Amino acid sequence: MYLSKAKIIIACCMLSFICIGLAAFAPYQTKDNVLTPAEKKAGWVLLFDGKTTHGWRPYRNQASEGWEVMNGQLHCKEGNVAHRADLITTDQYDNFELVFDWKINKGFNSGVIYRSAEGKGASYETGPEYQLIDDEGYPDKLEDWQKSGSDYAMHPPSSLAAKPAGEYNQTKIVVNGAHVEHWLNGKKVVDFELWTPEWNELKAKSKWKDAQQYGMIKKGHIALQDHGGGIWFKNIKLRKL
Repeated sequence: MYLSKAKIIIACCMLSFICIGLAAFAPYQTKDNVLTPAEKKAGWVLLFDGKTTHGWRPYRNQASEGWEVMNGQLHCKEGNVAHRADLITTDQYDNFELVFDWKINKGFNSGVIYRSAEGKGASYETGPEYQLIDDEGYPDKLEDWQKSGSDYAMHPPSSLAAKPAGEYNQTKIVVNGAHVEHWLNGKKVVDFELWTPEWNELKAKSKWKDAQQYGMIKKGHIALQDHGGGIWFKNIKLRKL
């Protein structure tokens, strides 16, 4: 088919604009477990390098065989594992913004606990827990305060925003003084203030009523819960506030 010189010039110009656009967009395409220059400038740090568990250790240094790194993902194994323990950060944090990607296998349950101390038998006895669970396929009936994004056993999510089991979700947790926010896939699903009369009343009516230290720690570890495995993490990043 014959094309005029003018049409050829126009086509070439359009192709050039497309190439320029792709080149401009390319720097914003990031690999997993890597900080962008903008993130580094803003003070973000990687908590998981995609290759090792450097910066993490088992809760209370217990024996643990449940965690492994696979293809740039931090995986908690399913099935028969002789010794299980939550994985906690070696460092402690008070005010921060934490982001991470996670997916859950069908029928499984886990969580991320923050401002946790090691004086009790489990990390969740001191720190609030961001619930991670297969909302649709979990074998038991779930209360609202047990669903993904909830402040476990305290504040239910305002909406169900988790993707189906096996698909990656994006979570953000903001902890700044007494203020806490839980975000899931771009939606703020929990927003509360610690230590207010309302919070104290809610705690007194919850399963934490006899857990004196629950929610009272102002600086602590971040814990990834081993609740029988079936959970995957990547792109774990933190920025101090």
